[in-house]
Amino acid sequence: MDSFNEINLSIDQYTDGTLTLPPDTLNVPLVIFIQGSGPTNRDGNQPMMKNDGVMKISRELAQEGIASFRFDKRIFKMEKLRIREQDLRFEHFAEDVRNIIKYFREQENFSKIILAGHSEGSLIGILAAGETQVDGFISLAGAGKPIDEIIVAQIAKQSASLSENAQQAFDEIKSQGSTTNYSPYLESIFRPSVQPYMASWMKYDPAVELAKLDIPVLIVNGSFDLQVDVEDAKILKEAKPAAQLVILDQMNHIFRKIEGESLENTKAYNEPARPLHPELLPAIVGFIQAIE
Repeated sequence: MDSFNEINLSIDQYTDGTLTLPPDTLNVPLVIFIQGSGPTNRDGNQPMMKNDGVMKISRELAQEGIASFRFDKRIFKMEKLRIREQDLRFEHFAEDVRNIIKYFREQENFSKIILAGHSEGSLIGILAAGETQVDGFISLAGAGKPIDEIIVAQIAKQSASLSENAQQAFDEIKSQGSTTNYSPYLESIFRPSVQPYMASWMKYDPAVELAKLDIPVLIVNGSFDLQVDVEDAKILKEAKPAAQLVILDQMNHIFRKIEGESLENTKAYNEPARPLHPELLPAIVGFIQAIE
């Protein structure tokens, strides 16, 4: 017998998701999960990448008496709603989260509402939490630096010249709103239709925004995360000294414990049967239960 119940909900025209409930639904906490970058669906999966990470967390939380809502990002509806890539802004994702919070606040079924943002979703959650009444915030592998700094540093690991070119392109976007001076190798980052979104994203420094929150905060990162370094978690902690910082040994970006080398880490992104890191749920549950 399942120890959870699931209901598919449509919050508004932009947001469809799954509400996962424990058997006893009376006055329980609710966690709203916000997915990471790219075409990531409610379960934490992308095309050609199925790991079910967020779905697993949701269902295991239900066993601890905690409800959750996970949702598909609005980019899955862009074609249907005729949203053009050049019209998409980072703030739209925060707006979607605020509408979700409002929806569940009006239900009055939950004792407290906590946002949990994964990767890019961490900054989205920080922005939404800053403008809406929530009871706590969880950053799961959230960046500690603005996205332009992160991308330039990532490219520098492959090519110094491309990294310099990327920095110049970002500087032009900041000063002029757009750029044409970028290498064809950087087309996926700087194509004209995505530049407005990048400009809206790079305005925000996660550490600066997190410092503004006046609610309990949990910062979680894995020591084997190939995408977001532990240093980012430490930057967020420094910005918010009252936050609880949890570094999980050998956890990767999609919440799994990795015993071997990088090949195992990469393979885990397509192994949905692989269990979650054993210390992840206790850290999340303990944080939620401690919120008064």
